[in-house]
Amino acid sequence: MQLNSSDSIVDNMQTIQALLDNNTPNIDLLVLPENALLITNNTGLKQQATRPETIQGIFNFFSQLAKQHQCWLVAGSLLVPDKDNPNKYFNQCPIFSPDGKLVKTYKKIHLFDADLGSESWQESATITAGHQPTTVSCGDTWKVGLSICYDLRFPELYRAYSKQGCNILTVPAAFTVPTGKAHWETLLRARAIENQSYTLAAGQVGAHQDNRETYGHSLIIDPWGEVLAELEHGEGILTAALSYQHLSNIRQQLPTLKHHKL
Repeated sequence: MQLNSSDSIVDNMQTIQALLDNNTPNIDLLVLPENALLITNNTGLKQQATRPETIQGIFNFFSQLAKQHQCWLVAGSLLVPDKDNPNKYFNQCPIFSPDGKLVKTYKKIHLFDADLGSESWQESATITAGHQPTTVSCGDTWKVGLSICYDLRFPELYRAYSKQGCNILTVPAAFTVPTGKAHWETLLRARAIENQSYTLAAGQVGAHQDNRETYGHSLIIDPWGEVLAELEHGEGILTAALSYQHLSNIRQQLPTLKHHKL
């Protein structure tokens, strides 16, 4: 799913619900973008969003969404308090099963500290880095390796996932326009090819109320690096059928994962 999230949690929930209600295909695995329910640089709004009762309400919403659509839900990301540092948060991706249970959470490991000239970001000023790669088994066939946005630039994370048997990689993101134009598709296709895994990248898109602009171009890429679906602009849902047989054939014909020496 591709979103243009605002600084209103309720409005963003309504948008997600409407997009799903207006799209009828069966979805087995749904990926939301980074910061799916809140994009803001307002400290007060962040504090309100990370109150225990607000987080519980958000988790309840995601739980009901997964149950309603009987799908695995990689719920983008949201801020949760760092209990060891009251001035910081974790950027956390929660994952829900089709029965609505919260089964895993992944905390973003690599933080976006960059000066692009036209814009500057210092994510580590307010976010604490996670340190634990996280996988989720979705039934007997698919195993998902989780990441968030800037993680995409660090191939060792995805190599760790392939060593753990992952065959799907998920990348909720809010890529900037300059870095998106330069690197987004290239990096995603590289991660898919080198790990021979389906790669599902859900992006934020367009201008947001905190004056940032995100790149969009959400993608579904197969293990050969072929783009199966792309949504360049605007909000919406993109879908593709994933074939375990196709993945197995690629891994048998070109067994690079067996040849890895490090």
